[in-house]
Amino acid sequence: MSIKIIFSDIDGTLLNDERQVSEYTIEQVKKIKNQLPFILVSARMPKQMYYIQERLDILNEPLIAYNGALVKHKQEVLHSVEIPLSIIETLIQYNEQKADNQVHISLYNADDWYAPSYDFWAKREEHNTQTSPEILSNKEVLNKWYNEGKGAHKVMLMGEVSYIEPMFAYLNEKLNTNTHIYRAKETYIEVADIQVSKLTGVKMILDKIYPFSLSEVMAFGDNFNDIEMLKNVGHGVAVANAHTSVKAVCKAITKHHKEEGVADYISTYFKK
Repeated sequence: MSIKIIFSDIDGTLLNDERQVSEYTIEQVKKIKNQLPFILVSARMPKQMYYIQERLDILNEPLIAYNGALVKHKQEVLHSVEIPLSIIETLIQYNEQKADNQVHISLYNADDWYAPSYDFWAKREEHNTQTSPEILSNKEVLNKWYNEGKGAHKVMLMGEVSYIEPMFAYLNEKLNTNTHIYRAKETYIEVADIQVSKLTGVKMILDKIYPFSLSEVMAFGDNFNDIEMLKNVGHGVAVANAHTSVKAVCKAITKHHKEEGVADYISTYFKK
């Protein structure tokens, strides 16, 4: 099998323990990027991915944002699928009924991130992704988007585990036929439209930019939203910190993301 292109998740996969791209990772990607396109695929918004592309010297490459809901090449939008506002409104109304245990709901469209307050969760995401939100209540964002004819590329729900658990159960009961619901970590839930996944993003790039087959793809990941992509490409690789269910669908397992597992695997694999 000949690998012709590489796709990599970011958080928990490509970044090190300081949530940065290490010098070793930069070195290894730069060694192969002219022969093997290196594509970032993430639940992040594009603005939270550009600085990583810049460090890896791959700004000319496409990217897959929002778990496949937005695919861009340079400034051109190749694919865009938004969550309808009716679904978001249902979610917000349910959250507002829970006066004492509401979760933080951040709403995303393209490079816009709206947080309802500059609280612990907004500050945490700001630190992790090196971008800042615009502070606007969920209802104000809904009204704005109704007027502009927009939906959400992603909804992010954040909160203490005791608050997130009932929200996760509610989403799976009421919205699972319309949305993908990912438990990114114990305190995070990511919601995307049912039509999209990281695999649909990969297929879009193979269709629009690089005429390779899925069997010629290597991909790296760690979390539940990576499973479909890792299972269906020619060579799926899980980092050591990946969930057991993620490792089960992969061809190989590399080192922990804190040990620069992606860079180490690239270095070893392409010496063959």
